[in-house]
Amino acid sequence: MALISTETRLDAYGTWLGFKRLLPLSMFVVAFGLAFGLAAAQAGLSKFETLLMSGLVFAGASQFAALELWQQDIPLLTIMITTFAINARHLLMGASLYPWLCQLPPGKRYGILTVISDANWAMAVQDYQRGERNLGILFGGGLALWVTWMLGTWLGLILTQGIPDPQALGLDMVLGCFLLTMAVGGKKNARLFTIWAVAAMVTLLALWLLPPNSHVVAGALAGGLVGALWLEPVADHGKTADKDQMEVDS
Repeated sequence: MALISTETRLDAYGTWLGFKRLLPLSMFVVAFGLAFGLAAAQAGLSKFETLLMSGLVFAGASQFAALELWQQDIPLLTIMITTFAINARHLLMGASLYPWLCQLPPGKRYGILTVISDANWAMAVQDYQRGERNLGILFGGGLALWVTWMLGTWLGLILTQGIPDPQALGLDMVLGCFLLTMAVGGKKNARLFTIWAVAAMVTLLALWLLPPNSHVVAGALAGGLVGALWLEPVADHGKTADKDQMEVDS
């Protein structure tokens, strides 16, 4: 009998597996990238600036928000704060990934985080809860999303007609349904329930009491703080799944 290694690893096989698994869903990202490319051209950005923004920022909602402010006399700091607010959920996502990522050197750790998005995060967290320790799943899924986002942006820049309103076709619901499936099918324990419950309650309170859009930041900070303070020991995380991961050599 040979024990399968349960140490965190990052290899080409896992990366390719994650890429293939998310590529079908990523096709819907092309439509949003196309819409962004069209909007960026109309806002006066050059092709280089548009592709650079999609490649480095890689956050659709934030990029559209930045375009709304681009032609106005608004300081760069305001645009940065707006981008942070829209993507504040990444604080919660980062907290949930900590037990997995903490074992990697900083260079690899933050390199993987550059392609973190909702879909590959949800897929990878569910796999981790089932005993998966190959971070290529997370990285490969992110690459699939990034490639299709860049493809859509490029198409939007070269086409005169596209999909100006993806929501009219219901494309905005695809990712939401995928994330709901991942959440319902994922591991359930007191820690995760508490994190999401605190994030939800703080978000609702902030929605009523704080300025518009600040509820996103408040909820993510609250949930992320609970996750950071209530860490699952790496050695015990998925213990049941890990001790059963054995294969028999014929």
